[in-house]
Amino acid sequence: MNITINDELRAFVDPLTDIEYAALERSLLAEGCRDALVLWRDTLIDGHNRYEICQKHGIPFRTVHNNNFASIDDVMLWMIDNHLARRSVSDFQRGLLALKKKEIITTRMAEQMAKEPPKPEADDMDSRPPPPWNTREEVAKAARVSANTISQIERIQKAATPELREAVRTGTISINAAANVAQLSEDEQKAAVAGGKKELQQAARQVREQKQATRPKKEAAPVDPEDERAALRAEVAKLKDRVATLLTENEVLKQKLVHAGLA
Repeated sequence: MNITINDELRAFVDPLTDIEYAALERSLLAEGCRDALVLWRDTLIDGHNRYEICQKHGIPFRTVHNNNFASIDDVMLWMIDNHLARRSVSDFQRGLLALKKKEIITTRMAEQMAKEPPKPEADDMDSRPPPPWNTREEVAKAARVSANTISQIERIQKAATPELREAVRTGTISINAAANVAQLSEDEQKAAVAGGKKELQQAARQVREQKQATRPKKEAAPVDPEDERAALRAEVAKLKDRVATLLTENEVLKQKLVHAGLA
């Protein structure tokens, strides 16, 4: 059987850790490949890790075909939705997948609009619904993360070196910290990654401190003189009450000492 591996589709599958790979390999060797691999025409679209291990050890496997897709983009959207539904996928990977889905849908809509532009006289711009996946909030909801996290992932996509992106993927550094480190030069990013987890955390902390230092300080709101006088009068009244209470307590103690014959 001729099975084709599409590298672009393969990239949607987050690589297994050494421990996860070894566990899957033991399972396939002990129990065989119970779940069928899914093909679109002759292209593998689900079961890449199982296929690799089965080929390595000569383990038999079954295949099923899903030929309901009209294009490679349809396959990508199907794979993305499958991975987004899995709990084992990290926040970073889900964010990347959701952003890829937005890219595919946006490009598809632009192509459709170019082929069939709306007629001005028949098109009511105010009544048209907004295009799907048009906001960061919609992408974040699909990825089950916050809109701020999606913004940080976008920053990592644009500015992070491959080494830094790999550190995020493997969990060596958090998304939030990586978004800060991504603002450094390529050489500084590579040096931080080479230094390990502590060096990455230190680099992220330095970037945060630099941003805070350059952020303009908020000017204190002007204080109303009348409000300030009222606050001072209230404070004086509290102090007077406290003095009166202490004098009363002092007198009570004196009386107790007199009755005890100690005065």
